[in-house]
Amino acid sequence: MSIWQKSSTQRPWGRGNPALLLLLCALLRLLLILAVAFGAVQVPLGDTISFFLGREMPQGTWRILRHVRLPRVTAALLAGAALSVSGTVLQGVLANPLAGPNIIGVNAGSGFFVLAASLLFPGRWELVPLAAFGGALLACGIIYALAASTGASRITIVLAGVAVSGFFGAGSDAITVLAPDTWLGANTFLVGGFSGVSAEAIRFALWYILGGLLLALLLSHDLNILSLGEEMARSLGLSVGVCRLLFVLTAAVLAGGAVSLGGLLGFVGLIVPHAARFLAGEDNRLLIPAAALLGASFVVGCDLLSRLLFAPYELPVGILLNFLGAPFFLWLLFRERRRKAR
Repeated sequence: MSIWQKSSTQRPWGRGNPALLLLLCALLRLLLILAVAFGAVQVPLGDTISFFLGREMPQGTWRILRHVRLPRVTAALLAGAALSVSGTVLQGVLANPLAGPNIIGVNAGSGFFVLAASLLFPGRWELVPLAAFGGALLACGIIYALAASTGASRITIVLAGVAVSGFFGAGSDAITVLAPDTWLGANTFLVGGFSGVSAEAIRFALWYILGGLLLALLLSHDLNILSLGEEMARSLGLSVGVCRLLFVLTAAVLAGGAVSLGGLLGFVGLIVPHAARFLAGEDNRLLIPAAALLGASFVVGCDLLSRLLFAPYELPVGILLNFLGAPFFLWLLFRERRRKAR
């Protein structure tokens, strides 16, 4: 019995049904309209729909939607999809339900490079997305080199990620202690949020995120094979070490693109893959697009809530995600402990 058949027969009320993607698309479309319409300045839903349809509308409203709301919502959509697929891939590759983009040093590398760029080039905030992406890729490159030289086993990748995260974390701590003004300048990025995101930053990250999403989707069948276990995957002709490193690189590119847009957003790559797996099943051919759509909806919805909960004041979405993610992580930890105790 194939993975697809197994996951479908184990799930009632249509879980694992490809029609799920249509429902997730409809949910994302609804949230996009609401996220563009509501904020510090509320725009009538009729004007918002007219904006999407290209109809005539007041010039002032058009400027708000075009230059403020649309870039922010687009960044939230891309970051949510990228982090969710990154987490889904890592959980599959490492066979670890607690894995996420932070496990491969993406957050630590990005945070260090942003602080370093703020220290060396004060006031040059246009360098933040480039520094974040460069830090993510460098951290992944170091992990790639360490893992490749030792066989690219699951435990090697995890331990290399812990070591690299510790190294970059120490560097970030050193900068904040020796130059505390640097922290004040970069705190928006380190907390996580989409306020002030520019069209240039979106254009920079767009192609990396789209390329990573496409690669993850194209390799989803190989991820299914890898999830059967190393011995089975090798017997089916899969090069386990090369495939695992390719998936880790894909996850790093996705996470790096997301970090360059929204800063250090926690728990998205942990929460959404589990929710998507509950709805879509274990087959990565359906799970990966479902995670992308669900992740985009989740981050867009959380960003909308962060603007409305304490309006006219705005809560950075990274704080809201941490409030939601921490209890989920603890629940997941206890669930895994109970499962292993049986």
